[in-house]
Amino acid sequence: MISLNLTTMQQSNIHCVVILLAIILSFCIANAETHYHQFVVEATPEKRLCRTHNIITVNGQFPGPTLEVRDGDTLVIKVINSARYNVTLHWHGIRQMRTPWADGLEYVTQCPIQPLVQAIHTKFNIENQDGTLWWHAHSRWLRATENGGIETSLASYDSDIHGSLLQMSLDAYTINGQPEISTNAPKKETTKFHIKSGETILLRIINAALNQELFFTVANHMLTVVGNDASYNKQFTTRVIMLGPGQTTNVLLTADQPTGRYYMATRAYNTAQNMAFDNTTATAILEYDDTNYKLTSNPLLPQLPVFNDTATVTAFTSQLRSFSARVPNRIDENLFFTVGLGLVNCTRLGPRCQGPNNNTRFAASMNNVSFVLPRRTSLLQAYYQNIQGVYTTDFPPVPPVTFDYTGNIVLQDTAIVTTEDHPIHLHGYHFYVVGQGFGNFNPSRDTPKFNLIDPPLRNTINVPVGGWSVIRFVADNPGVWDLDAVT
Repeated sequence: MISLNLTTMQQSNIHCVVILLAIILSFCIANAETHYHQFVVEATPEKRLCRTHNIITVNGQFPGPTLEVRDGDTLVIKVINSARYNVTLHWHGIRQMRTPWADGLEYVTQCPIQPLVQAIHTKFNIENQDGTLWWHAHSRWLRATENGGIETSLASYDSDIHGSLLQMSLDAYTINGQPEISTNAPKKETTKFHIKSGETILLRIINAALNQELFFTVANHMLTVVGNDASYNKQFTTRVIMLGPGQTTNVLLTADQPTGRYYMATRAYNTAQNMAFDNTTATAILEYDDTNYKLTSNPLLPQLPVFNDTATVTAFTSQLRSFSARVPNRIDENLFFTVGLGLVNCTRLGPRCQGPNNNTRFAASMNNVSFVLPRRTSLLQAYYQNIQGVYTTDFPPVPPVTFDYTGNIVLQDTAIVTTEDHPIHLHGYHFYVVGQGFGNFNPSRDTPKFNLIDPPLRNTINVPVGGWSVIRFVADNPGVWDLDAVT
Protein backbone atom coordinates (compact mmCIF):
# COMPACT_ATOMS: atom_id res chain seq x y z
CA MET A 1 0.00 0.00 0.00
CA ILE A 2 1.17 3.53 -0.68
CA SER A 3 0.19 6.68 1.17
CA LEU A 4 0.89 9.67 -1.04
CA ASN A 5 0.74 13.11 0.53
CA LEU A 6 0.14 15.74 -2.14
CA THR A 7 0.50 19.32 -1.05
CA THR A 8 0.24 22.40 -3.23
CA MET A 9 2.36 25.39 -3.76
CA GLN A 10 -0.83 27.33 -4.35
CA GLN A 11 -3.52 26.99 -2.46
CA SER A 12 -32.58 4.41 0.36
CA ASN A 13 -33.30 4.67 -3.31
CA ILE A 14 -29.68 4.61 -4.06
CA HIS A 15 -29.17 1.40 -2.06
CA CYS A 16 -31.75 -0.30 -4.25
CA VAL A 17 -29.89 0.94 -7.33
CA VAL A 18 -26.58 -0.42 -6.04
CA ILE A 19 -28.05 -3.85 -5.32
CA LEU A 20 -29.66 -3.96 -8.74
CA LEU A 21 -26.42 -2.92 -10.40
CA ALA A 22 -24.53 -5.68 -8.64
CA ILE A 23 -26.96 -8.24 -10.09
CA ILE A 24 -26.78 -6.72 -13.56
CA LEU A 25 -23.00 -6.47 -13.36
CA SER A 26 -22.47 -10.19 -12.84
CA PHE A 27 -24.65 -10.83 -15.90
CA CYS A 28 -22.81 -8.29 -18.03
CA ILE A 29 -19.32 -9.63 -17.26
CA ALA A 30 -20.47 -13.04 -18.45
CA ASN A 31 -21.70 -11.40 -21.66
CA ALA A 32 -18.81 -9.01 -22.23
CA GLU A 33 -18.42 -7.60 -25.72
CA THR A 34 -15.49 -6.43 -27.81
CA HIS A 35 -15.98 -3.03 -29.44
CA TYR A 36 -13.98 -2.02 -32.54
CA HIS A 37 -13.48 1.64 -33.44
CA GLN A 38 -11.37 3.54 -35.95
CA PHE A 39 -10.14 6.98 -34.90
CA VAL A 40 -8.79 9.21 -37.66
CA VAL A 41 -6.83 12.17 -36.31
CA GLU A 42 -7.20 14.99 -38.82
CA ALA A 43 -7.40 18.75 -39.29
CA THR A 44 -11.00 19.97 -39.53
CA PRO A 45 -12.42 23.46 -40.16
CA GLU A 46 -14.85 24.44 -37.37
CA LYS A 47 -16.72 27.75 -37.22
CA ARG A 48 -16.89 29.24 -33.74
CA LEU A 49 -16.93 32.80 -32.43
CA CYS A 50 -17.92 33.99 -35.92
CA ARG A 51 -14.81 32.69 -37.65
CA THR A 52 -13.48 29.40 -38.94
CA HIS A 53 -10.73 27.64 -37.00
CA ASN A 54 -8.65 24.77 -38.38
CA ILE A 55 -8.43 22.38 -35.44
CA ILE A 56 -7.25 18.81 -34.85
CA THR A 57 -10.17 16.42 -34.34
CA VAL A 58 -10.98 12.71 -34.32
CA ASN A 59 -13.23 11.56 -37.19
CA GLY A 60 -13.96 15.19 -37.97
CA GLN A 61 -15.93 15.67 -34.74
CA PHE A 62 -15.58 18.30 -32.01
CA PRO A 63 -15.98 17.02 -29.35
CA GLY A 64 -14.91 13.59 -30.58
CA PRO A 65 -16.86 10.29 -30.57
CA THR A 66 -18.38 9.06 -27.31
CA LEU A 67 -17.60 5.40 -26.55
CA GLU A 68 -20.45 3.48 -24.91
CA VAL A 69 -19.34 0.30 -23.13
CA ARG A 70 -20.19 -1.90 -20.15
CA ASP A 71 -17.95 -2.98 -17.32
CA GLY A 72 -16.06 -6.07 -18.50
CA ASP A 73 -16.06 -5.06 -22.19
CA THR A 74 -12.94 -4.82 -24.36
CA LEU A 75 -12.08 -1.88 -26.61
CA VAL A 76 -9.96 -2.27 -29.75
CA ILE A 77 -9.18 1.07 -31.36
CA LYS A 78 -7.24 1.70 -34.56
CA VAL A 79 -5.73 5.19 -34.55
CA ILE A 80 -4.71 6.68 -37.91
CA ASN A 81 -2.73 9.91 -37.73
CA SER A 82 -3.67 12.04 -40.74
CA ALA A 83 -2.64 15.30 -39.07
CA ARG A 84 0.76 16.98 -39.29
CA TYR A 85 1.64 16.53 -35.61
CA ASN A 86 2.86 13.60 -33.55
CA VAL A 87 0.00 12.31 -31.42
CA THR A 88 -0.92 9.80 -28.72
CA LEU A 89 -4.34 9.11 -27.17
CA HIS A 90 -4.80 8.63 -23.42
CA TRP A 91 -7.84 6.79 -22.00
CA HIS A 92 -8.20 8.94 -18.92
CA GLY A 93 -9.11 6.98 -15.80
CA ILE A 94 -9.02 3.52 -17.41
CA ARG A 95 -6.87 1.46 -15.05
CA GLN A 96 -5.16 -0.47 -17.88
CA MET A 97 -4.65 -3.61 -15.81
CA ARG A 98 -1.95 -5.67 -17.58
CA THR A 99 -1.99 -3.23 -20.53
CA PRO A 100 0.26 -0.31 -19.49
CA TRP A 101 1.40 0.21 -23.09
CA ALA A 102 -2.19 1.21 -23.99
CA ASP A 103 -2.23 4.19 -21.60
CA GLY A 104 -1.19 6.52 -24.42
CA LEU A 105 1.33 8.96 -22.96
CA GLU A 106 3.85 10.37 -25.40
CA TYR A 107 7.33 9.05 -24.56
CA VAL A 108 6.08 7.59 -21.25
CA THR A 109 4.20 4.46 -22.34
CA GLN A 110 4.76 4.74 -26.09
CA CYS A 111 6.49 6.75 -28.75
CA PRO A 112 4.07 9.05 -30.58
CA ILE A 113 2.17 8.06 -33.69
CA GLN A 114 4.02 9.76 -36.53
CA PRO A 115 2.11 12.18 -38.78
CA LEU A 116 0.61 11.24 -42.12
CA VAL A 117 2.11 7.77 -42.38
CA GLN A 118 1.45 5.72 -39.27
CA ALA A 119 -1.43 3.86 -37.57
CA ILE A 120 -1.53 1.77 -34.39
CA HIS A 121 -3.99 -0.60 -32.72
CA THR A 122 -4.77 -0.19 -29.02
CA LYS A 123 -6.55 -2.88 -26.97
CA PHE A 124 -7.66 -2.68 -23.35
CA ASN A 125 -10.42 -3.80 -20.97
CA ILE A 126 -12.91 -1.98 -18.76
CA GLU A 127 -12.56 -3.54 -15.30
CA ASN A 128 -14.55 -2.61 -12.19
CA GLN A 129 -15.28 0.93 -13.38
CA ASP A 130 -18.79 2.22 -13.66
CA GLY A 131 -19.74 5.76 -14.62
CA THR A 132 -18.08 8.34 -16.85
CA LEU A 133 -14.49 8.54 -18.10
CA TRP A 134 -13.00 10.22 -21.15
CA TRP A 135 -10.22 10.06 -23.72
CA HIS A 136 -7.94 12.80 -25.04
CA ALA A 137 -4.72 13.46 -26.88
CA HIS A 138 -1.64 13.42 -24.68
CA SER A 139 0.75 15.27 -26.96
CA ARG A 140 1.51 18.95 -26.42
CA TRP A 141 -1.81 20.87 -26.25
CA LEU A 142 -3.75 18.84 -28.81
CA ARG A 143 -6.25 17.68 -26.21
CA ALA A 144 -7.82 21.16 -26.30
CA THR A 145 -9.90 19.91 -29.24
CA GLU A 146 -9.07 16.20 -29.49
CA ASN A 147 -11.19 14.52 -26.82
CA GLY A 148 -14.43 12.66 -26.13
CA GLY A 149 -16.39 10.73 -23.51
CA ILE A 150 -16.35 7.11 -22.31
CA GLU A 151 -19.64 5.96 -20.79
CA THR A 152 -19.50 2.80 -18.66
CA SER A 153 -22.54 3.40 -16.45
CA LEU A 154 -25.26 0.77 -16.27
CA ALA A 155 -27.65 3.09 -14.43
CA SER A 156 -30.95 3.71 -16.20
CA TYR A 157 -32.91 6.91 -15.90
CA ASP A 158 -35.66 8.58 -17.91
CA SER A 159 -32.99 10.12 -20.08
CA ASP A 160 -29.23 10.11 -20.24
CA ILE A 161 -27.47 13.18 -21.64
CA HIS A 162 -24.27 11.94 -23.22
CA GLY A 163 -20.84 13.50 -23.00
CA SER A 164 -21.51 16.96 -21.57
CA LEU A 165 -17.96 18.27 -21.91
CA LEU A 166 -16.90 21.51 -20.28
CA GLN A 167 -13.91 22.67 -22.27
CA MET A 168 -11.39 25.44 -22.74
CA SER A 169 -10.67 25.50 -26.45
CA LEU A 170 -10.85 27.73 -29.48
CA ASP A 171 -9.99 30.70 -27.28
CA ALA A 172 -13.12 30.20 -25.14
CA TYR A 173 -14.81 27.92 -22.62
CA THR A 174 -17.29 25.63 -24.33
CA ILE A 175 -20.05 23.16 -23.45
CA ASN A 176 -20.10 20.33 -25.98
CA GLY A 177 -18.00 22.45 -28.30
CA GLN A 178 -20.10 25.63 -28.19
CA PRO A 179 -18.92 28.84 -26.50
CA GLU A 180 -20.32 31.51 -24.21
CA ILE A 181 -23.41 33.64 -24.84
CA SER A 182 -21.48 36.89 -24.42
CA THR A 183 -20.08 36.64 -27.94
CA ASN A 184 -21.78 37.70 -31.16
CA ALA A 185 -21.84 34.12 -32.39
CA PRO A 186 -25.17 32.97 -33.87
CA LYS A 187 -27.54 31.67 -31.18
CA LYS A 188 -28.25 28.58 -33.27
CA GLU A 189 -24.77 27.36 -32.32
CA THR A 190 -25.71 27.14 -28.63
CA THR A 191 -25.86 23.57 -27.30
CA LYS A 192 -29.39 22.54 -26.26
CA PHE A 193 -30.53 19.70 -24.02
CA HIS A 194 -34.22 18.69 -24.07
CA ILE A 195 -36.25 17.50 -21.09
CA LYS A 196 -39.91 16.85 -20.23
CA SER A 197 -41.68 18.11 -17.11
CA GLY A 198 -41.28 15.63 -14.26
CA GLU A 199 -38.47 13.77 -15.99
CA THR A 200 -35.19 12.95 -14.24
CA ILE A 201 -32.08 12.94 -16.40
CA LEU A 202 -28.50 11.90 -15.81
CA LEU A 203 -25.92 14.52 -16.76
CA ARG A 204 -22.42 13.22 -17.42
CA ILE A 205 -20.09 16.18 -16.94
CA ILE A 206 -16.41 16.14 -17.96
CA ASN A 207 -13.95 18.96 -17.41
CA ALA A 208 -11.89 18.74 -20.60
CA ALA A 209 -10.22 22.12 -20.06
CA LEU A 210 -6.46 22.23 -20.46
CA ASN A 211 -5.62 23.40 -16.95
CA GLN A 212 -8.60 25.34 -15.58
CA GLU A 213 -10.91 24.33 -12.72
CA LEU A 214 -14.54 25.08 -13.56
CA PHE A 215 -17.80 25.73 -11.71
CA PHE A 216 -21.01 24.32 -13.22
CA THR A 217 -24.66 24.98 -12.39
CA VAL A 218 -28.15 25.02 -13.94
CA ALA A 219 -30.54 27.92 -13.36
CA ASN A 220 -33.25 27.15 -10.74
CA HIS A 221 -32.38 23.42 -10.63
CA MET A 222 -30.64 21.36 -7.97
CA LEU A 223 -28.03 18.74 -8.89
CA THR A 224 -27.88 15.38 -7.10
CA VAL A 225 -24.32 14.07 -7.27
CA VAL A 226 -24.23 10.28 -7.76
CA GLY A 227 -20.75 9.56 -9.15
CA ASN A 228 -17.24 10.86 -9.73
CA ASP A 229 -14.43 9.48 -11.90
CA ALA A 230 -16.33 6.24 -12.71
CA SER A 231 -17.12 5.50 -9.06
CA TYR A 232 -20.45 5.83 -7.25
CA ASN A 233 -20.72 8.09 -4.21
CA LYS A 234 -23.28 8.61 -1.46
CA GLN A 235 -25.89 10.92 -2.93
CA PHE A 236 -26.04 14.57 -1.96
CA THR A 237 -27.73 17.58 -3.50
CA THR A 238 -26.06 20.85 -4.38
CA ARG A 239 -26.69 23.95 -6.46
CA VAL A 240 -23.20 24.11 -7.94
CA ILE A 241 -20.37 21.66 -8.55
CA MET A 242 -16.68 22.21 -9.25
CA LEU A 243 -14.56 19.99 -11.48
CA GLY A 244 -10.81 20.13 -11.93
CA PRO A 245 -9.22 19.36 -15.30
CA GLY A 246 -9.71 15.68 -16.08
CA GLN A 247 -12.40 15.08 -13.46
CA THR A 248 -15.86 13.70 -14.26
CA THR A 249 -19.08 14.03 -12.27
CA ASN A 250 -22.46 12.35 -12.78
CA VAL A 251 -25.49 14.26 -11.51
CA LEU A 252 -29.24 13.71 -11.55
CA LEU A 253 -31.47 16.63 -12.52
CA THR A 254 -35.26 16.61 -12.20
CA ALA A 255 -37.44 18.84 -14.36
CA ASP A 256 -39.43 20.22 -11.42
CA GLN A 257 -39.54 23.89 -12.46
CA PRO A 258 -42.11 25.85 -14.48
CA THR A 259 -42.01 24.96 -18.15
CA GLY A 260 -39.42 27.10 -19.88
CA ARG A 261 -35.77 27.40 -20.87
CA TYR A 262 -32.90 27.53 -18.39
CA TYR A 263 -29.22 28.18 -18.92
CA MET A 264 -26.54 25.72 -17.88
CA ALA A 265 -23.43 27.72 -17.19
CA THR A 266 -19.75 27.22 -16.45
CA ARG A 267 -16.88 29.55 -15.63
CA ALA A 268 -13.50 29.47 -13.99
CA TYR A 269 -12.59 28.70 -10.42
CA ASN A 270 -9.23 30.42 -10.21
CA THR A 271 -7.07 30.85 -7.09
CA ALA A 272 -3.70 32.02 -8.43
CA GLN A 273 -3.11 35.63 -7.40
CA ASN A 274 -2.21 38.28 -9.95
CA MET A 275 -2.29 35.75 -12.79
CA ALA A 276 -4.38 36.36 -15.92
CA PHE A 277 -7.18 33.92 -16.70
CA ASP A 278 -10.32 33.76 -18.85
CA ASN A 279 -13.23 34.99 -16.71
CA THR A 280 -15.95 34.50 -19.35
CA THR A 281 -19.00 32.26 -18.97
CA ALA A 282 -19.99 29.45 -21.34
CA THR A 283 -23.60 28.34 -21.53
CA ALA A 284 -25.94 25.70 -22.90
CA ILE A 285 -29.75 25.63 -22.75
CA LEU A 286 -31.94 23.17 -20.85
CA GLU A 287 -35.26 23.30 -22.71
CA TYR A 288 -38.56 21.81 -21.52
CA ASP A 289 -40.31 19.98 -24.38
CA ASP A 290 -43.93 20.40 -23.29
CA THR A 291 -46.38 20.35 -26.23
CA ASN A 292 -48.35 23.40 -25.11
CA TYR A 293 -45.29 25.56 -24.52
CA LYS A 294 -44.15 28.26 -26.90
CA LEU A 295 -40.59 29.61 -26.90
CA THR A 296 -41.22 33.27 -26.21
CA SER A 297 -38.81 34.21 -23.43
CA ASN A 298 -35.05 34.26 -23.06
CA PRO A 299 -33.54 31.49 -20.92
CA LEU A 300 -33.03 32.25 -17.24
CA LEU A 301 -29.39 32.76 -16.25
CA PRO A 302 -28.07 31.06 -13.08
CA GLN A 303 -25.91 32.66 -10.44
CA LEU A 304 -22.36 31.30 -10.38
CA PRO A 305 -19.87 31.67 -7.51
CA VAL A 306 -17.21 34.35 -7.79
CA PHE A 307 -14.05 33.09 -9.46
CA ASN A 308 -12.06 32.60 -6.21
CA ASP A 309 -14.84 31.13 -4.02
CA THR A 310 -12.78 28.48 -2.24
CA ALA A 311 -15.42 28.15 0.50
CA THR A 312 -17.96 26.85 -2.04
CA VAL A 313 -15.39 24.42 -3.45
CA THR A 314 -14.51 23.11 0.01
CA ALA A 315 -18.19 22.70 0.92
CA PHE A 316 -18.72 20.66 -2.26
CA THR A 317 -15.67 18.39 -2.02
CA SER A 318 -16.20 17.71 1.69
CA GLN A 319 -19.54 16.02 0.88
CA LEU A 320 -17.99 13.41 -1.42
CA ARG A 321 -18.13 9.98 0.26
CA SER A 322 -17.73 6.44 -1.10
CA PHE A 323 -20.23 3.64 -0.54
CA SER A 324 -18.04 0.68 0.39
CA ALA A 325 -14.45 1.84 0.74
CA ARG A 326 -11.61 -0.63 1.25
CA VAL A 327 -8.98 1.79 2.49
CA PRO A 328 -5.49 0.31 2.97
CA ASN A 329 -4.48 0.37 6.63
CA ARG A 330 -1.02 -1.21 6.40
CA ILE A 331 1.28 1.34 4.78
CA ASP A 332 4.52 0.15 3.16
CA GLU A 333 5.66 3.44 1.60
CA ASN A 334 5.06 7.04 2.62
CA LEU A 335 5.80 9.72 0.01
CA PHE A 336 5.60 13.47 0.47
CA PHE A 337 5.48 15.62 -2.66
CA THR A 338 5.42 19.36 -2.89
CA VAL A 339 3.74 20.52 -6.07
CA GLY A 340 4.29 24.02 -7.32
CA LEU A 341 4.90 26.66 -9.89
CA GLY A 342 8.30 28.35 -10.01
CA LEU A 343 10.50 30.43 -12.26
CA VAL A 344 13.65 29.50 -14.16
CA ASN A 345 15.93 31.63 -16.30
CA CYS A 346 15.34 31.52 -20.04
CA THR A 347 18.21 30.09 -22.05
CA ARG A 348 16.97 32.10 -25.02
CA LEU A 349 14.20 34.58 -25.65
CA GLY A 350 11.01 33.24 -27.20
CA PRO A 351 7.26 32.72 -26.71
CA ARG A 352 7.85 30.52 -23.63
CA CYS A 353 9.80 33.28 -21.89
CA GLN A 354 6.73 34.89 -20.28
CA GLY A 355 7.55 35.02 -16.58
CA PRO A 356 6.83 38.11 -14.48
CA ASN A 357 10.54 38.95 -14.35
CA ASN A 358 12.79 39.66 -17.31
CA ASN A 359 14.26 36.58 -18.98
CA THR A 360 12.31 34.09 -16.85
CA ARG A 361 9.69 31.46 -17.64
CA PHE A 362 7.28 29.42 -15.55
CA ALA A 363 8.23 25.87 -14.59
CA ALA A 364 6.11 23.32 -12.71
CA SER A 365 7.87 20.97 -10.31
CA MET A 366 7.45 18.18 -7.79
CA ASN A 367 9.93 18.21 -4.92
CA ASN A 368 11.89 20.86 -6.82
CA VAL A 369 12.26 18.60 -9.88
CA SER A 370 10.80 19.52 -13.28
CA PHE A 371 10.09 16.54 -15.53
CA VAL A 372 11.73 16.38 -18.97
CA LEU A 373 10.35 13.85 -21.45
CA PRO A 374 12.72 11.62 -23.40
CA ARG A 375 12.77 12.12 -27.16
CA ARG A 376 13.55 8.73 -28.70
CA THR A 377 12.56 5.91 -26.33
CA SER A 378 9.52 5.68 -24.09
CA LEU A 379 10.01 5.22 -20.35
CA LEU A 380 7.99 1.99 -20.39
CA GLN A 381 10.18 0.50 -23.12
CA ALA A 382 13.32 1.55 -21.27
CA TYR A 383 12.00 -0.03 -18.06
CA TYR A 384 11.06 -3.40 -19.55
CA GLN A 385 14.12 -3.66 -21.81
CA ASN A 386 16.54 -2.25 -19.23
CA ILE A 387 17.72 0.52 -21.56
CA GLN A 388 20.15 2.79 -19.73
CA GLY A 389 20.30 6.57 -19.91
CA VAL A 390 16.59 7.20 -20.48
CA TYR A 391 15.59 7.91 -16.88
CA THR A 392 17.07 7.92 -13.39
CA THR A 393 15.71 6.51 -10.12
CA ASP A 394 16.85 9.25 -7.78
CA PHE A 395 13.61 11.22 -7.45
CA PRO A 396 13.52 12.47 -3.83
CA PRO A 397 10.77 10.83 -1.69
CA VAL A 398 10.50 14.06 0.31
CA PRO A 399 11.27 17.70 -0.57
CA PRO A 400 15.04 18.35 -0.45
CA VAL A 401 14.49 21.63 1.39
CA THR A 402 11.88 22.18 4.11
CA PHE A 403 10.40 25.65 4.49
CA ASP A 404 7.13 27.40 5.27
CA TYR A 405 5.35 26.24 2.13
CA THR A 406 2.34 28.49 2.70
CA GLY A 407 4.07 31.58 4.03
CA ASN A 408 4.35 34.93 2.31
CA ILE A 409 5.20 33.23 -0.92
CA VAL A 410 3.61 29.86 -1.47
CA LEU A 411 3.46 24.68 -4.12
CA GLN A 412 3.38 21.80 -0.59
CA ASP A 413 0.91 24.07 -2.62
CA THR A 414 3.89 26.58 -2.26
CA ALA A 415 3.79 30.33 -2.91
CA ILE A 416 7.04 30.64 -4.80
CA VAL A 417 5.12 32.50 -7.47
CA THR A 418 1.60 32.22 -6.04
CA THR A 419 -0.62 29.72 -4.28
CA GLU A 420 -3.20 27.97 -6.42
CA ASP A 421 -5.44 24.93 -6.69
CA HIS A 422 -3.47 22.03 -8.28
CA PRO A 423 -5.07 19.31 -10.43
CA ILE A 424 -3.20 15.99 -10.12
CA HIS A 425 -3.94 12.81 -12.14
CA LEU A 426 -2.45 9.40 -11.34
CA HIS A 427 -2.35 7.11 -14.38
CA GLY A 428 -3.08 3.39 -14.02
CA TYR A 429 -4.79 3.72 -10.65
CA HIS A 430 -7.67 5.11 -8.71
CA PHE A 431 -7.08 6.13 -5.12
CA TYR A 432 -8.82 7.07 -1.89
CA VAL A 433 -8.61 10.72 -0.83
CA VAL A 434 -8.30 10.20 2.93
CA GLY A 435 -7.54 13.78 3.91
CA GLN A 436 -7.33 17.38 2.72
CA GLY A 437 -6.62 20.67 4.41
CA PHE A 438 -5.06 24.11 4.24
CA GLY A 439 -1.61 25.27 5.32
CA ASN A 440 1.37 22.95 5.86
CA PHE A 441 0.63 19.24 6.33
CA ASN A 442 1.35 18.23 9.92
CA PRO A 443 1.61 14.42 10.34
CA SER A 444 0.98 14.42 14.09
CA ARG A 445 -1.99 16.81 13.89
CA ASP A 446 -3.59 15.83 10.55
CA THR A 447 -3.15 12.03 10.36
CA PRO A 448 -5.65 11.26 13.17
CA LYS A 449 -8.29 13.17 11.18
CA PHE A 450 -8.00 10.95 8.09
CA ASN A 451 -11.27 9.49 6.79
CA LEU A 452 -10.63 5.73 6.62
CA ILE A 453 -14.33 4.79 6.56
CA ASP A 454 -15.85 6.27 3.39
CA PRO A 455 -13.34 8.53 1.59
CA PRO A 456 -14.04 9.37 -2.08
CA LEU A 457 -12.45 7.21 -4.77
CA ARG A 458 -10.91 9.31 -7.56
CA ASN A 459 -8.39 9.17 -10.39
CA THR A 460 -7.87 12.95 -10.45
CA ILE A 461 -7.74 15.33 -7.49
CA ASN A 462 -7.48 19.05 -6.89
CA VAL A 463 -4.96 19.84 -4.16
CA PRO A 464 -6.49 22.79 -2.26
CA VAL A 465 -5.05 26.26 -2.72
CA GLY A 466 -2.21 26.70 -0.25
CA GLY A 467 -3.00 23.28 1.21
CA TRP A 468 -2.51 19.53 1.02
CA SER A 469 -4.14 16.24 0.08
CA VAL A 470 -3.36 12.69 1.19
CA ILE A 471 -4.21 9.71 -1.02
CA ARG A 472 -3.85 5.97 -0.48
CA PHE A 473 -3.84 3.09 -2.97
CA VAL A 474 -2.58 -0.47 -3.37
CA ALA A 475 0.29 -0.75 -5.87
CA ASP A 476 -1.27 -3.65 -7.80
CA ASN A 477 -0.71 -2.55 -11.40
CA PRO A 478 2.85 -3.10 -12.73
CA GLY A 479 4.14 -0.62 -15.26
CA VAL A 480 5.51 2.91 -15.59
CA TRP A 481 2.77 5.33 -14.53
CA ASP A 482 2.68 9.08 -14.78
CA LEU A 483 1.65 11.34 -11.90
CA ASP A 484 0.99 14.61 -13.65
CA ALA A 485 -0.40 18.03 -12.89
CA VAL A 486 -2.03 18.77 -16.27
CA THR A 487 -3.80 15.39 -16.73
